Amino acid sequence: MATSVLALALLFLHLLFSITSAADSITANSSIADGQTLVSSGGVFELGFFTPPTSTARFLGIWYKDIAPLTVVWVANRQAPITGTTASLAINSTGSLVLADRSGHMFWSPAPSNAVTSSSTPVAQLLDSGNFQFQDANGTGPVLWQSFDHPSDTLLPSMKLGWDLTTGLDRYLTTWASPADPSPGDYRFEIDIRGVPEGYIWYNGTSPVYRNGPWNGLRFSGEPEMEPDNGNFLFEFVANSTDVYYTFLVDGGGDVISRFVLNQSTLQRYVWLQQQQTWNLYWSLPRDQCDRYAECGAYGVCDASASPMCGCPAGFTPASPRDWALRDGSAGCARTTRLNCTGDGFLTLPGVKLPDVTNATADASVSLDECRQRCLANCSCLAYSASSIKGGESGCILWTSPLIDIRQFESGGQNLFIRLAASDLPSNGDNSKKKNTALAVVLSLIGLLLFGLGGFFTWTKFFRNKGRFQSTRRLTSFDSSNPLYPVQDRNTEDEPSQSKGLVDVTLFDMATIASSTDNFAKSAKLGEGGFGAVYKGELGGGQTVAVKRLSKYSTQGLDEFKNEVVLIAKLQHVNLVRLLGCCVHGEERILVYEYMENKSLDTFIFGTYIYIDQTCRSSFGGFTDRVIVIEQTRLDRRS
Repeated sequence: MATSVLALALLFLHLLFSITSAADSITANSSIADGQTLVSSGGVFELGFFTPPTSTARFLGIWYKDIAPLTVVWVANRQAPITGTTASLAINSTGSLVLADRSGHMFWSPAPSNAVTSSSTPVAQLLDSGNFQFQDANGTGPVLWQSFDHPSDTLLPSMKLGWDLTTGLDRYLTTWASPADPSPGDYRFEIDIRGVPEGYIWYNGTSPVYRNGPWNGLRFSGEPEMEPDNGNFLFEFVANSTDVYYTFLVDGGGDVISRFVLNQSTLQRYVWLQQQQTWNLYWSLPRDQCDRYAECGAYGVCDASASPMCGCPAGFTPASPRDWALRDGSAGCARTTRLNCTGDGFLTLPGVKLPDVTNATADASVSLDECRQRCLANCSCLAYSASSIKGGESGCILWTSPLIDIRQFESGGQNLFIRLAASDLPSNGDNSKKKNTALAVVLSLIGLLLFGLGGFFTWTKFFRNKGRFQSTRRLTSFDSSNPLYPVQDRNTEDEPSQSKGLVDVTLFDMATIASSTDNFAKSAKLGEGGFGAVYKGELGGGQTVAVKRLSKYSTQGLDEFKNEVVLIAKLQHVNLVRLLGCCVHGEERILVYEYMENKSLDTFIFGTYIYIDQTCRSSFGGFTDRVIVIEQTRLDRRS
């Protein structure tokens, strides 16, 4: 009796062990039929047959075991739905994993990367990671095939999105055609390894919808949400001679359940809230219109917080101003000045998503300064940036094609250095530390020099014009709205040389003249002739004067002007308006006469007179319009 009980116990343990060992896997000549499932050893994932909502077809897939509603993360027979029959998954006599119906019609079978040998005992096992592996039962051989290498629309923790360069395997996500149809849809998310690797959402495999930018050591350049130390996720990007891929992990405690899904044209990260028993959207991309690929065209910068969103950096203008005014920036920006390869500099755009790097080149072994020098030495180089910002800027990315898909971030992003012609560089365009230091030193020296010169000329002016009225008001120039400053502040250094030779003539400074005429106000203008305008003015002592401001279009030179002034000063006569002095300031030529009221000569001259402002020519050396000549019919004896 005891022997029978022991035998039954051993049989029960054997059956229990067989059931347990078979719960997550199938072996040679075994199978799972519709209605049966495999469950990973930790009870996280389940593999079996399911029917999508509003559909009647059956598919073999993997989903979360204890999460409702059914959340499918992988589908085997995406393009071969099972209809009108039943199928089972088995390892057949040749060692192949096959999904087929009873008649032998095959709906799906993976293509192993390694051949199954006659001595192998293959097994298909569902792991707690959600990976369905087909490998040698002894675990000593390579993995023959795994579902993680052939994603559907979902990326799970530890899955690789990207390339195995040794085998040419490309792992990418594709959308479902519809909620009822898991066959591949129109959108795909993959790592593009042309130029510098970065992620793209493609429509129909040819039209870019979204680009997340190159990896910068901490995150993708266009995804500042990828905080490297957030406590819940660990993001990793690998790029070497054998692999280029992105993956993520969740915290080791297993408290966070997360999946990364391509849902039509949108990338979505979800986390499972156990207490609420619901999936919570953690973040989604694209975020807004600025995330749409090339929204602002070549060299355009998109800023979602600005209105309009598209803008051109310094040194560029809209390529199509009309479209730009209509809020269509797709034509991008054009350079104001063409590059000439010599004397060029760089404009810094901080906090941006780096432009499309499909045709860019990268070198992680050089410093950022070496990167700048490489770009300057290459006439085709249009911009450069650091390839890594982890622990500071280092490495090098160089662009030789138009800069497309630049986005401005309020926080995050990185520096981009755009090449500009020297004439287009703003004062802080090329922020090289060496240049800034040199510029600061030069500006300091210039400031000290100007301060010293200003003090010197103020001192000399004080003694030369002691007692005169000095104006500190800002003046308006003769022919524009550009500011003119008092003599002691502008062109002081050349005025002594300009005034040389006028030793017998009183010299007025520009500030005194301008102040006396209320800055050449229209209300002070007495008249205007072919050689300039005459203004009524009042000097500081109360003396009224007539100020003649010679036209800037006069062709007379400085020497001729000084000769005439000296000559006029010597030709003093009771019947001539007396010249009180002159002013030479930059291009200004001004004569100061005593002021005579209309008909005031009548008190000195008897009889009729004619007051003529005309030209006095060769008898006085050829000068013109400098002397007021009085022609009269009868003068008193003083004439």
